[in-house]
Amino acid sequence: MRKLFDIIAGNAVPAIFIIISAFAIPLSGYSASYLIQELLTRIGRNSFLILSLLIPIMAGMGLNFGMVLGAMAGQIGLLFVSDWGVVGIPGMVLAMLLGTPIAIILGIFCGNILNRAKGREMVTSYILGFFINGVYQLFVLYLMGWVIPVTNPSLLLSRGYGVRNAVSLLGIRGVLDNLIPTIVAGADRAKNFINMQGSGTFMALQIPCFDGEVRIPLATFLLIALFCVFIIWFRKTKLGQDMRAIGQDQSVADSAGIAVNRTRVIAIVISTVLACIGQVIYLQNMGTLNTYNSHDQTGMFSIAALLIGGASVSKASITNVFVGVILFHLMFIVAPVAGKNLIGDAQIGEYFRVFVSYGIIAIALVLHAWKRNREAEASRRSLRGNSNANREGE
Repeated sequence: MRKLFDIIAGNAVPAIFIIISAFAIPLSGYSASYLIQELLTRIGRNSFLILSLLIPIMAGMGLNFGMVLGAMAGQIGLLFVSDWGVVGIPGMVLAMLLGTPIAIILGIFCGNILNRAKGREMVTSYILGFFINGVYQLFVLYLMGWVIPVTNPSLLLSRGYGVRNAVSLLGIRGVLDNLIPTIVAGADRAKNFINMQGSGTFMALQIPCFDGEVRIPLATFLLIALFCVFIIWFRKTKLGQDMRAIGQDQSVADSAGIAVNRTRVIAIVISTVLACIGQVIYLQNMGTLNTYNSHDQTGMFSIAALLIGGASVSKASITNVFVGVILFHLMFIVAPVAGKNLIGDAQIGEYFRVFVSYGIIAIALVLHAWKRNREAEASRRSLRGNSNANREGE
């Protein structure tokens, strides 16, 4: 009975979202091809960011709310690329390369702070995100165009310095999503296998699907698949094994000669750099950079999606990532329209999905705390039982 209860408690969050989706999908009235298309787009857009959370969890550091530091680093890289006018794949790669050193510095800073707040990493990284956000706002609102030269006047506010709220990324929009079809399809074959829309020429492989067709961003999915392979390989390396040992018990890992603090910093640095790359992938799909707000919900939504996939503060897998991104974004797609059709107000659905985004994190943390307390109580009972057995033996 207890095992059944543990299974239900461990999968309560995904089960809730499956039930909600089962009711909301028919109410939304969306076609199957539309839902599949939207899900494929959002999987490609968000998966890399969510996957960047796995390594700190493996190292026992919980959910890395500090991933927003990497997102801000990626956005700084995109601002410089937009100013210099570098377009296409070179522009996207250059943005990643420019953001990576910033992400490394921020990751080292974050990792060292978290080493001084062991056991409170999540709340510390969350507050640290607010602090670095202030530094980021100072950088883009005052330093760019005033201290740091900006040659493209369309990026600047009317006062002559500070970056505009919305920056067009048309030069790199969809370049990764469109990469493979653009290379493998000739002009004649493109008419049959590739869909072109607008002057931006959105191109992606099409396959028949139910009542329509869906476009698959093959290059983006391939990059995500390579990232998954990297995570599987990384877990088997010595550094990965050290992180797993630290995640299980820091004291035992330290006794075994593992440099606990250094390894924890490395885990945060890797996560921050991957979040930087993931944010560039996310924004090249969106095609627009909201200078002051694009990074705000990066950590919150990524963590919510991971938890919805069945992950916990101490354990997460690649499967949790993809289950979570499907369930979480399926609700994002259908909730507003389902709310409108059910109640007559689309805003109700919008409020509902925002409420669930934050509430699901609270539920997951409560379940984690409850589970830890149960395990601690079971451990104490076991010790008392052993002590009583020893006394009876004497």
